[in-house]
Amino acid sequence: MAVSIRLARGGAKKRPYYRIIVAHGRSPRDGRFLDRVGTYNPLLPKDHPERVVIDEEKVKRWLEHGAQASDRVARFLDWKGIVPGATRRRGTGKRAAEVAARKAEAEASA
Repeated sequence: MAVSIRLARGGAKKRPYYRIIVAHGRSPRDGRFLDRVGTYNPLLPKDHPERVVIDEEKVKRWLEHGAQASDRVARFLDWKGIVPGATRRRGTGKRAAEVAARKAEAEASA
């Protein structure tokens, strides 16, 4: 079964607090999980050291065993330097085709 590293929401109404967890792909967002590997508090300023706290050893161990990080967690891992280049850009928005066309045009002219 697929294992993912993702966020589980906690906290009160309009006061979000997230745990970074490792869970089976089919388990509910705030349900059963295998391991807790960190926390994320979006209410803190971006430069605050406790905004994103990640246990690097646990994350690396789970990634070695085939866990897939969600988009948001991949950004955290890239930002912390644990897995450089882990940030994924989906490119599924309305302007994705336009951006791709402009990029191809720029490469062709260069």
